[in-house]
Amino acid sequence: MVTSNQNIKFLCSYGGKILPRYPDGKLRYHGGETRVLAVDRSISFAELLVKLGELCGKSVCLRCQLPTEDLDALVSITSDEDLANLIEEYDRVASPPASLKIRAFLSPPKSIKKISPPPSSASSSQLSVASASRFTMPAAVDRCHHQISPQVNEKIKVWLAVFGRLGQQLALHKRYGR
Repeated sequence: MVTSNQNIKFLCSYGGKILPRYPDGKLRYHGGETRVLAVDRSISFAELLVKLGELCGKSVCLRCQLPTEDLDALVSITSDEDLANLIEEYDRVASPPASLKIRAFLSPPKSIKKISPPPSSASSSQLSVASASRFTMPAAVDRCHHQISPQVNEKIKVWLAVFGRLGQQLALHKRYGR
């Protein structure tokens, strides 16, 4: 029987590519890094994304190989429910359950979502967080920060606004020589 205090291990590959192997054409992961991450099996999806981001140094999208499938059928993990279903699939085939190792492939987030900041009460002399609405943030990162800390999310929005303003000024300078 599997208890909730056991760890599960993710065999995480990132920075490489899935390519066909010569001569049989079977898919394999080539290049990049592969590391093992052990986490408590009760971890939430948001917490897992944070740990995976720390592991490879950037925001990531998580796709996993099901225990009975090849690399051509990776499953995107985007929620607590997806994560629970994945662990359940591995539990069915892992013997003993303590040997659970999930093959995970990390890639930069592809889904981009517009930020919808709350109305700002900043004065005209202050930088408005509302200007961040023109800039985008990967959906997985946005969802992760909303689940972890609203304060962190607000700081991200402010930084996006700051960098957005700098980008606008640079574009004007390049365009008009100002």
